[in-house]
Amino acid sequence: MYAVDLYGRVRRACHVDGISKSEAARFFGIDRKTVAKILKHSVPPGYRRSKPPVRPKLDPFLPIIDQILEDDKSHLKKQRHTAKRIFERLRDEHGFTGGITIVTDYVREKKRRTREVFVPLAHPPGHAQVDFGEAVGVIGGVRRKLHYFAMALPHSDALFIKTYPAETTEAFCDGHVAAFAFFGGVPASILYDNTTIAVAKILGDGTRKRTQVFSELQSHYLFEDRFGRPGKGNDKGHVEGGIGFGRRNFLVPIPHFESFEALNVWLEEQCLERQDEVLRGHGETIGERLLRDLDALLPRPAAPYDACHKVSTRATSISMVRYHCNDYSVPVAYAHHEVQVRGYVGEVVIGCGTEVIARHRRSYEKADMIFDPMHFLPLLEQKVGALDQAAPLQGWDLPGEFATLRRLLEARMGKKGKREYVQVLRLLETFEMDHVHGAVRQALDLGAIGYDAIKHLVLCRIERRPPRLDLDIYPYLPRARVQTTKPASYMSLISGAPS
Repeated sequence: MYAVDLYGRVRRACHVDGISKSEAARFFGIDRKTVAKILKHSVPPGYRRSKPPVRPKLDPFLPIIDQILEDDKSHLKKQRHTAKRIFERLRDEHGFTGGITIVTDYVREKKRRTREVFVPLAHPPGHAQVDFGEAVGVIGGVRRKLHYFAMALPHSDALFIKTYPAETTEAFCDGHVAAFAFFGGVPASILYDNTTIAVAKILGDGTRKRTQVFSELQSHYLFEDRFGRPGKGNDKGHVEGGIGFGRRNFLVPIPHFESFEALNVWLEEQCLERQDEVLRGHGETIGERLLRDLDALLPRPAAPYDACHKVSTRATSISMVRYHCNDYSVPVAYAHHEVQVRGYVGEVVIGCGTEVIARHRRSYEKADMIFDPMHFLPLLEQKVGALDQAAPLQGWDLPGEFATLRRLLEARMGKKGKREYVQVLRLLETFEMDHVHGAVRQALDLGAIGYDAIKHLVLCRIERRPPRLDLDIYPYLPRARVQTTKPASYMSLISGAPS
C-alpha cells in the first residue's frame, strides 16, 4: 500500500501541473492503473475484496452453524453454544476437518451482524417504568435475600426503591401505593415487563390478559399500562438502570438493619438525596427536571388502594387456614367455615362474612404454623385433657404467676383446677394483660385461688375500688375449719414429745 505522501504528489502532478497518467506513471515508477486509483481517492482506500473469501473447508458447514445459532435464541443465555462448542460438534458429529479459528471468526462475525441496534428515545414528563430487583441484606441479624420494587420516571431519572421479603402480589401493589405517595401523584402510564403478577396470559395477537389484582390496581389509580416485549429488558432500560444503580450505590456494602421498615426509611432518604445530582448530558438536577414530571402526574385518589392478595378458602378441623404454604389460626368457632384471607406484606387478615376474625404477622417461611393461643381457649375449656400438649400454648410467654396459679389450682382441685385455669386465661379475651396479671398476683398474695376471685379482682382494678372477698358472697374461697380439741389428740401429742 502506497503512502499518503505519494498520493498527494501524484494527484498534484496530474490535477495541478497537468501531466498525463502515462507520464505520471513513468515519472513516479508506478503502474497506470495505480495512477488512476490515486486520482479517484485522496487517501489510500485500503484493501477491498471484490467477492467474499472462499472457505472450502467451512462453507459446506455454514447452514449447520447458522441453525445452531438460530436455535440458541430460544434457550437460556447462559446455556447457549460457544464458538468452541460449535467447533467440537462440527468435528465430532459432522466430520469437519478444518481448524477452530475459521469457525470462531465466522461465529463472531455472524453474531455481530445479528446484534440488535437501538433507537435513542425521548421521554415526555409524567410517565414511569416499574420492575423488581434482588440483593442481599442482613435484617434483624439474619442474612437474607431482599426483593426491591423500583419505579423510575425516565424524563427526570427520579427513582423510588422499597424492599420486601419476597416478590409477591401484595408487595407489587404496596410498592405502587408507596411510590405514588413518594412522588405525590400517579404517572399517566407505566411500562412493565410481562410479570405474572400483572399478566395472566399473552394472547396470540400480542395483547395481554391482565390479572384480577392488577386490573383492580389500575382501575383504582386510572394509569395506562404498557408492556415490553418478552425477554427484552432494554424496553424499560431506565428502571433496569435504576435497579443496578440502587444495588451498587444503596445496597453496597451489604446493609444491616433491624427491620425492613428501618431499611425502607433509609432507602427513601437516599432517593431524595439523589435528586440533587446532575447526570451526564443534563444541565439541570434530577429534582429540577422532576418538577416537570410532577406537573404531568395524575392526582391520587382520596384513599389508597388496599394492597393485599385476596384468597377464599376453608378453615380446617384444627381451626387453621392455609395461605402461601403456611397455616394461620382462627377462633375454633370458625372451624370448617368458608373464610376470606387478605395477605398484606407484613400481616395476614382473615375474615368470615363482614367480620374480621383473626390477624397474624406474615410469615415468609415454608410449612410454618402461626397460632394465636386465644383462639383455642374455648375448646381447651371443654377438652382440658389436651392442655399439656396443646401446640398453640407452647411458647406462649405468660408471666410466671400464671404457672404458679395453675400449679395451685391443680393441687387443690385436680382436673377441675385445669378448667378453672383455662377460665382465668379466657379473661384475656376481654381484659388487658396488665389487669389480669395484676389480679392473679393479688389473688396469690391473698390466698384467693379461684377463677371467680380473680375475675372480681380484675373488675376492682378496672373500676378502682377495693375488693370485697366475702366468704358468704364467694363460697369458692377456702374456709378455715376449726374443730373441738379432743383429749385423746392432746395426749397423743404429749406421748410423742421427748422426755
